[in-house]
Parts: sequence; structure tokens; C-alpha cells
Amino acid sequence: MTATALDPKTALVVIDLQKGVASRSTVPHPAGEVVTQTVALADAFRAASLPVVLVRVSFAADGADTPPGRTDAGRGMAATPRPAGWDEIVDELAGHPKDVVVTKRNWGAFHGTELDVILRRRGITQIVLTGVATSIGVESTARAAHEHGYHVTLATDAMADMSAESHEHSIRVIFPRLGETATTAEILELLAKTHA
Repeated sequence: MTATALDPKTALVVIDLQKGVASRSTVPHPAGEVVTQTVALADAFRAASLPVVLVRVSFAADGADTPPGRTDAGRGMAATPRPAGWDEIVDELAGHPKDVVVTKRNWGAFHGTELDVILRRRGITQIVLTGVATSIGVESTARAAHEHGYHVTLATDAMADMSAESHEHSIRVIFPRLGETATTAEILELLAKTHA
């Protein structure tokens, strides 16, 4: 389904488009494509004087601030050594002084961060989500945004996952319950109408 509207106070929230994540192999869209689509959205949001929030995941070198708890899958990326700079925002999106950068230590961008306060202080009522991975950081953030009362729009061609099955499940089953889905082009068209 195509998104029906963008509120006048909408923010773009970009999940984990950082060097260590964007270098991974993703489906159905290569990470480079996700970055390109997100850059188009970020440029349009900035031109409309709307906030761009760049969310990155990072952990202390000793892993002390990684989420606790036992899982069948282990602790994943949080427990593996990371090269220097892996948590830096990709160059294509970095360097815009009015953008907000939020560092998270969990899958979702709301828990344990100042994201909700940042959005509310700016009067934001809706977010557009992009990033990697669809079924992890993006979905977790979409769930929390919905629970916090934000309208949620998901840019389906500006997100990707490491698993095609997981990506498809989020797009087809989960996201229609949390918000509206649209392509980058459709969101840009709505943005142009809202901020003509």
C-alpha cells in the first residue's frame, strides 16, 4: 500500500547507515542502494527544513554496554570485535550540521536514547524510516514509534536485511500493522505536496 500523507512536522529517521553496517551484504537491495535512496530523502527533508535523525549503533570496546540476556543466537555483532570507524555514519550522509545523531545500544532507536525527546521538542508527529536491517533496527524502531503515538511511514526501497525472508516478513506482515509503506519516490512526491 502507498502512504496516504505526510504530516507537516515529519522527521526522517535513518537506522544504522554506518560504515560497519553498510559494508555488509544485504537483500533485496544492496546497502549502497539503500544509502542512495536515503540520501535522496535526506536531501529533500533538509530542503524542506525538516529534521534528519541519523541513528547509529555503537558499543564500548569491552562490550560492557551491550544488551544483557541469553539468546539462542548468541550476542551477535555486539559481542564481536569491531574495526575502528565501524560505527561512523557513512560519508554520503555525514557532515550536515543541522542533522541530529543518536547513538543506540539496542536494536531499536527509542529505548535508552533521547530520540523521543528530540522529536517531541521539535513538534514531530510522524517519522519516515529507512536503514538496515529491516527486521531488526528498523522494525524495532517502527514498533516503538507506533507505541509512542507517532505516525510511521516506511520507505521500503530504502531498507534492506541480511535475510530475504526476514525482510519480506517485516514488509508484508509487520509494517502494515505499524504504519504505512511507500517507495522513496512516493514519499518524495508526498513531501513535495506537503511542503509546496
